[in-house]
Amino acid sequence: MILAAGLALLVLGLVCGAVLVVAPFGLNAAAAGATLWVLFPLFVIAGYMMFVVLASASRIRAVSRAAGTSLVTLALMSAAGLVLEATALANADTGSLWYVLVVGLALGSTALLSHQTPEDGG
Repeated sequence: MILAAGLALLVLGLVCGAVLVVAPFGLNAAAAGATLWVLFPLFVIAGYMMFVVLASASRIRAVSRAAGTSLVTLALMSAAGLVLEATALANADTGSLWYVLVVGLALGSTALLSHQTPEDGG
């Protein structure tokens, strides 16, 4: 049950991050309120910690790769949004984009680098 709850929180955290990325462009009806700003890293970290407490090493490695890849992808999407806004191709409030860029790169790169094996080149 703890494994499933951890994965659910991790996915909810990623959804919060995705909403923070698309909300400035009006691509969804949701607003990027303060709750999402807090829940994005909180759910990702709490969900990951709940999962790794009981998971096997191979499952931890798989979830770390999936979560890290998802977080870095969100960060890259934020970077693309910042470029669109900077080139005046889009008019958006960039606060949430900067936030997801920094948090996504920090947490995503940590997740990807923390469980590398010699076969991965690390």
